[in-house]
Amino acid sequence: MTLSKRKICVVVTARPSYSRIKTALKSIQEHPELKLQLILAASALSNRYGSIREQVIKDGFNIDGEVFNIVDSDNLTAAAKTTGLGIIELTSVFHRIKPDIVVTIADRFETIATAIASAYMNIPLAHIQGGEVTGNIDEKVRHAITKIADYHFVSSKYAYDRVLKLGEDPEFIFTTGCPSIDLAKSVLESHYDQLNPIEKYGGVGAEINVENDYLVVLQHPVTNQYEKGRKHIQDTLEVVHRINMPTFWFWPNVDLGTDEVSKGIRIFREQNPSNKIRFFKNFESEDFIRLLIKSKCLIGNSSAGIRECSFLGVPVVNIGTRQLGRDRGFNVIDVGNDKLEIENAINTCLRSDKPKPSDLYGNGEAGKRIANYLSKVELKFHKKNNFK
Repeated sequence: MTLSKRKICVVVTARPSYSRIKTALKSIQEHPELKLQLILAASALSNRYGSIREQVIKDGFNIDGEVFNIVDSDNLTAAAKTTGLGIIELTSVFHRIKPDIVVTIADRFETIATAIASAYMNIPLAHIQGGEVTGNIDEKVRHAITKIADYHFVSSKYAYDRVLKLGEDPEFIFTTGCPSIDLAKSVLESHYDQLNPIEKYGGVGAEINVENDYLVVLQHPVTNQYEKGRKHIQDTLEVVHRINMPTFWFWPNVDLGTDEVSKGIRIFREQNPSNKIRFFKNFESEDFIRLLIKSKCLIGNSSAGIRECSFLGVPVVNIGTRQLGRDRGFNVIDVGNDKLEIENAINTCLRSDKPKPSDLYGNGEAGKRIANYLSKVELKFHKKNNFK
């Protein structure tokens, strides 16, 4: 008699989450005892911020459900309403496809909808990247999901210790590393053609030759400082413009404050038509890593600077508090939202040798480890009290 495969439902709610789970999706799909169910939701389906739908299909994954729940408004109510709609819509999808385990990723506000919906439907919940610390609302979301989740796939020893201190059962905390490191390792080891970003992705702005030195900028709003979003981005734009190096600049995630950041970028483009910056919505994950590998420096406040760049040994100027408290490798220079600090840090990166790579967030085997654990864990949706 053939045993039925265990159904693993992964919910991807934003474009950065896809790169952080892609290798796990592949490993789940290829595992002989697992069946992958993939749901795209929220900003992962938003053309405004770079929908990943076509890329997911191109990568060979079937989409089992789509949830259009994003409330596209730049105020304090939008995230809460998006979360509420997500709970309602995801509940219907879970009822239809009947997963054995639901997987939610990281800390964005949309991810807690996945956790709440599965918990109230008595579906076991696995959380990837719990136990980490940042400087905004995401940390509350992450720790809340940790308390809801039944299984924890953490990226580092430090994250393991924090999840344990939150009272979770050590039997169900697994140090797997981060799947985004798997992707970085794969790109490092692959033989790929020279990337031509403008030909492939278009973008708007200056013509850039990737064979020359260049910078990469990815700066998001900080949700608990959203009213300062435009000033923060204007300061960074002014510094990068003054340094006068070819620069690939990426549009921010959908977060509270994104509209103001976007306006700041548009105003700059209008006022400085002859700058050396080219602006892009989105790259495929592998191409973004290729761009990082050959860059002189990543500037902004993206977790890619903390995770992938630490593994790759790419220098990073991390601005502000968005990544406050997150464990760092040897590659990060932390600065405030101060133009002189930002400029000095960039110049330090340009003058210095590349930093030593770090395996703080894993060695490139996280996806396989996650799939293996998902195939073996006891199916449970209750917890015993582990508080002492």
